[in-house]
Amino acid sequence: MTCQTYNLFVLSVIMIYYGHTASSLNLVQLQDDIDKLKADFNSSHSDVADGGPIIVEKLKNWTGRNEKRIILSQIVSMYLEMLENTDKSKPHIKHISEELYTLKNNLPDGVKKVKDIMDLAKLPMNDLRIQRKAANELFSILQKLVDPPSFKRKRSQSQRRCNC
Repeated sequence: MTCQTYNLFVLSVIMIYYGHTASSLNLVQLQDDIDKLKADFNSSHSDVADGGPIIVEKLKNWTGRNEKRIILSQIVSMYLEMLENTDKSKPHIKHISEELYTLKNNLPDGVKKVKDIMDLAKLPMNDLRIQRKAANELFSILQKLVDPPSFKRKRSQSQRRCNC
């Protein structure tokens, strides 16, 4: 798979998971815009192929639809950050940015979830105050890991009892 195909694949996956339909997105125009963006970044340079894909590979570890929405929201944010440092007066950059902003706005909870994960990763676990708080919350966290939500169990039990 070429780098161009990877870009289209990643963007297509993002569009699908964010609820864009083929009728609301012109993939041919978007591919043309991506080709222009690649020219802006000189992405045909030989070092682009070194080490393989950097973003598409990350999607493999995220299997469920909700999980993928979380990682894709982060990927969209990364692309938007990348485009912030470009010439936004160019029509192709403006078009790609608009599509990505639309996608980002369609799933604000995905961005929030990524922020939550990043905030957790930044907690200074060697800080005594943080350790105290974490110790107070440990039992409730373990309960959530051990005990599945009771409503799921009750529903499946009641479905088994029914001999309809």
